Amino acid sequence: MKTFEYDILSFPMTRKTSLADMQASLNVKGTEGWEVVSISSSEFANVGHTVFLKRETTPARATA
Repeated sequence: MKTFEYDILSFPMTRKTSLADMQASLNVKGTEGWEVVSISSSEFANVGHTVFLKRETTPARATA
């Protein structure tokens, strides 16, 4: 049976380069096997985005 682990990242949208920073961070996570499952955004007070990720666990990660 497949098993998964999950991670949550927050990206405040307070600077002009925030979306580029978000893209770079997600690309790094992608090379580590993470996949974006969902993104929650808030326009209120420039809160930004919360990103939910998952990746399949391997025996090495499951026992670490």
